[in-house]
Amino acid sequence: MSRAARSTQHGDDSDQIAVVGLACRLPRAGSVAQLWRLLRDGVDAITPLPPGRWPQRPSDDAELASEQGGFLDRVDQFDAGFFGISPREAAAMDPQQRLALELGWELLENAGIAPDTMTGQRAGVFVGAMSDDYATLTRQRDSTAVSHHTLAGLQRGMIANRLSYLLGLNGPSLTVDSGQSSSLVAVHMACQSLRAGECEIALAGGVNLNLTFDGTLSVSRFGGLSADGRCYTFDARANGYVRGEGGGFVLLKPLARALRDGDRIHGVVRGSAVNNDGGGDSLTTPSQKAQEDVLRRAYIAADVRPDDIQYVELHGTGTPVGDPIEAAALAAVLGSTRPADQPLRVGSVKTNVGHLEGAAGIVGLIKVLLALEAGELPASLNFETPNPAIPLEDWHLRVHTERSPWPRPDAPLVAGVSSFGMGGTNAHVVVERAPAVEPAAEVTSGAAGLA
Repeated sequence: MSRAARSTQHGDDSDQIAVVGLACRLPRAGSVAQLWRLLRDGVDAITPLPPGRWPQRPSDDAELASEQGGFLDRVDQFDAGFFGISPREAAAMDPQQRLALELGWELLENAGIAPDTMTGQRAGVFVGAMSDDYATLTRQRDSTAVSHHTLAGLQRGMIANRLSYLLGLNGPSLTVDSGQSSSLVAVHMACQSLRAGECEIALAGGVNLNLTFDGTLSVSRFGGLSADGRCYTFDARANGYVRGEGGGFVLLKPLARALRDGDRIHGVVRGSAVNNDGGGDSLTTPSQKAQEDVLRRAYIAADVRPDDIQYVELHGTGTPVGDPIEAAALAAVLGSTRPADQPLRVGSVKTNVGHLEGAAGIVGLIKVLLALEAGELPASLNFETPNPAIPLEDWHLRVHTERSPWPRPDAPLVAGVSSFGMGGTNAHVVVERAPAVEPAAEVTSGAAGLA
């Protein structure tokens, strides 16, 4: 059987999207390989605030619930010359733009594509981002900090546009801001764009950097920060989340094309869905009904039965309000029909690296893709006693607390990834292990067939 004739375990591949490249930059994990090592070893990458991170902290020393976080090293450093950018322009650029450039370049190299061969391709760029800390820092300085590079340097849309410009790409290019669900919404939009033929390959992901004291203060006063500096997802100790930073990208291609081109496939996006709460108890209170709806729509789009889902990567922030609502929605859609002795496994990468907010969803997706490739599930950390409002046993759910093989390794390995924005924009993506393929007779370029 030829590679092109092969499909995933569930049938027709015409609407399925292959993940043919991965890249990430996270606390204590500067690469995809390092991230998998961190997950496999059950490492917590949360640390105290790095010295000098908030130089313009106000003198009144307003209190935070916690100063712990998942921080990147050397976020102020950037090889501008490598990307053909002058020092003055680089200084005016939001470091999130710089991080997106680095991740986009690494993504293509990791996929076996020379970035300088992409010029003129109908390739899309979809980047989730919600913060603008660098704009705040710039405006806190006097007017001499504003130059003719400032407008482009601080405009959030440029996070995606600058990457398209660097690579000479002609497909859609946009920065998505739906709050904390931004990066997973970006993946959904990239898949839809590929299916519609707007682009033939897509770079999708998200970035997030926590550069100002005020940004963390706002989360603290909103009541979102954990005083313990940890995410206790679905645990009785859940009292908020810890902020994280970094980013990740996936390279997406129609499955049939990836099989034809002999790409290394890390996993398959079978389907996805996005919706909004559309009202509820408050603007920022999650809706169980809406979360159930987005789950059902995603599994219908993926043509996957709920009982086939072996694992869900949770939004899982560890908040007293959000966790029980998310668990109840999962129970209604995925837990109720499965045997009690085959509970749905759930977990959250936020327990390892913190909540990356606008880039949170892409980190969860990359975690699941790595787990599919490895054939094993890493542990979700910080879980001891279930939240009293989450009757896990009754709802046929189980927090996955030990590294192990998938629950049903002989069945198709299928998982879901959730990401929810505080304004009610919800996203869920259904992914499956890559199909088995025959070895290619010869190595072909990952960019083959894009002209």
